[in-house]
Amino acid sequence: MKMVDVGGKRKTERKAVATSRLRMLPATLKRIQQGKVEKGDVLAAARLAGIMAAKRTPDVVPLCHPIALSGVEVTLEPFDAGLEVRVEVRTVDRTGVEMEALTAACAAALTVYDMCKSVDRGMVIEQVQLEHKSGGRSGTWNRGSKKR
Repeated sequence: MKMVDVGGKRKTERKAVATSRLRMLPATLKRIQQGKVEKGDVLAAARLAGIMAAKRTPDVVPLCHPIALSGVEVTLEPFDAGLEVRVEVRTVDRTGVEMEALTAACAAALTVYDMCKSVDRGMVIEQVQLEHKSGGRSGTWNRGSKKR
């Protein structure tokens, strides 16, 4: 095993978007939306957890480069069966931010689960995936595009 040497690469603007989903009981989603979860503001805590996770990704993913993040945005939106987490991470550096976006999407979802498990242990975290990456030598990639 080794950490890939990126020292010879030039710094470029890079962006990654990742998502995850939480399926939950309709009553659980309603409690979250109404701010009636005992532990507090679930959406705010999940956004903060996502940002913190993006910043600490090299601490939990072996061989992941520590990079300077220029921005992290975490949003949580309801869908018919629960919440969708969307994370956008940006940097100007020598390597991409896909792992930071994916880690943040997981941490935000885990935070929702932790804060709501007392009312809904059956929640499911699913469909963690990269949606978009841009920058660097490999250019732009979008989920659903023909080239894979």
